[in-house]
Amino acid sequence: MRVHAVFLMFAAFLQALLLQSREVTVTILATTDMHGNIYPYDYLTSKPAERGIAKLGTLIQTERRTAPSALLLDCGDTIQGSPLESVYQTVVATGKAPRNRPFDRSAFAADPMMTAMNYLRYDAMAVGNHEYNYGLKNLDKARSDARFPWLSANTRTVSRHGPKPFAPYIVKEVEGVKVGIIGITTPAVPTWEKQENYAGYSFDNAVASTKSAIDELRAKHKTDVIVVIAHSGVNESGAANRSHEDIVLDLVPVAGVDVIIFGHSHNQLENRMLNGVLLTQPKNWAISLSRVDIQLESTMEGGYKVRSKTSRLIPVTAKTEADPEILRLAKPYHDVTEAYLNTVVARAKADIDASESRIEDSAIIDAIQLAQMRYAKADVSFASSFNPRAAIAKGPITIRQVAALYLYDNELYAIEGTGKMVRDALENSAGYFKSCADPSCSNGSLINSAVIGYNFDMAHGVTYDIDLTRPDGDRIRNLQFRGKPLALDQKLRIAVNNYRAGGSNGYTMFKDAKVVWRSYEDIRDLIIRYYSEHELPTAPDNNWRIIPESAHRSLEQEVRRYSQPQSK
Repeated sequence: MRVHAVFLMFAAFLQALLLQSREVTVTILATTDMHGNIYPYDYLTSKPAERGIAKLGTLIQTERRTAPSALLLDCGDTIQGSPLESVYQTVVATGKAPRNRPFDRSAFAADPMMTAMNYLRYDAMAVGNHEYNYGLKNLDKARSDARFPWLSANTRTVSRHGPKPFAPYIVKEVEGVKVGIIGITTPAVPTWEKQENYAGYSFDNAVASTKSAIDELRAKHKTDVIVVIAHSGVNESGAANRSHEDIVLDLVPVAGVDVIIFGHSHNQLENRMLNGVLLTQPKNWAISLSRVDIQLESTMEGGYKVRSKTSRLIPVTAKTEADPEILRLAKPYHDVTEAYLNTVVARAKADIDASESRIEDSAIIDAIQLAQMRYAKADVSFASSFNPRAAIAKGPITIRQVAALYLYDNELYAIEGTGKMVRDALENSAGYFKSCADPSCSNGSLINSAVIGYNFDMAHGVTYDIDLTRPDGDRIRNLQFRGKPLALDQKLRIAVNNYRAGGSNGYTMFKDAKVVWRSYEDIRDLIIRYYSEHELPTAPDNNWRIIPESAHRSLEQEVRRYSQPQSK
């Protein structure tokens, strides 16, 4: 009898052990918008920089010591951006020697970013819009170089004979927990990209695509956790005003989503819980790493349920050592990039810079406009100041200096336009500024922080004033073309880059205009070619200005204040 009682007690103890829940932590490390940054180095200034996947690799290896089974994910915009990737994509990968300098192509067998990411053992990457910048041949080459899948649930091939479709998701098992990872690409790709660069692909509604992927993950794979890696940003302006570019907040209400790791907007977000969904965004250019920790416990029915989830950002600092193996792998690409950037292509007769180029006409932006006007045979040209720190000193000019002035791999278009189109574009551009709150225009900032500076376009070929005493949408005054008021129905040939031609960032007036010419080469290369034959302007033509003068003075003080060196 006593033995039987002991047996029953032991059986009850065993049953309690079996029923006791098991706790597991799933760790995810994530990056986004690395844009080809490998070396901790700024190619435009030739100075060290606290960024790059070489330094981030050290952080990743450190985190893996505490979480050996951590998943490593990226949210896209990976193979475009830095001069290193640009030289690889446009010079090395095409077989062109950098400015006729011989090089050994065998040292460049694979895309440099895919090489570094393979070494770090990435598990998956969401496809970003900039993956399309160099066309499908380059995209497919980089994709084939990757030893991890490129994901995009909302990118669809339009025919059976079209390009290879992207997987919508993958399933990874971590200590018995099934993690479903869904990739999402901003559906706004056709807004910016040339049609041939995404030919054969279409971009579906991200919410519907996410729901469909979750249904399949639940039914086929019985996943315990759903993670979305999205190349799309957060827009807080409300659903009615939200751009189709930034759809992350639309994904939050989708049933079953546990974590959204996102990018595209080049901001960062450490830890935000919204309707039970954890949101996080690491900084662009491999400046920070997101770490997500998801605590789960087993259930009586089998499987696991999420108990808690948190995220934090781990920044690259001056003290972060670069991973020596990544530096070694990337060195051939780095060396050929340096040789290319150091090539002298022109000479300047005076010092010019972009420090105040967003508040007054400047010779350095006129340099862009003159090249665009020439090759597009345009009446009017639009350009923006991508880099207010750009400067060209008197003397020889290298490709590095031109690259610092024109950061992006844009092409030049000539479109059929009208005077109304020019006026509307300038009114949209003037939204970069706030209206003066008082007649002295000295009460607070006059720069609208909601508008990114490179979306302030300036026009060449017309003269005009931007009157900040007027309300937004009614600021362009004295708009003239060839010495006469510009008529709204005046026919014009207008030079814009391919992004503006797609109607991005409020420039919808250009979207449906007829394209009558396109460069098929980068504007940066056009600038190099133009100034190998012409002298750079030494002074602006002052075809536009901000009024009243008090507003301009306030803006000067504001710009100079923010341009002061920051203490570390």
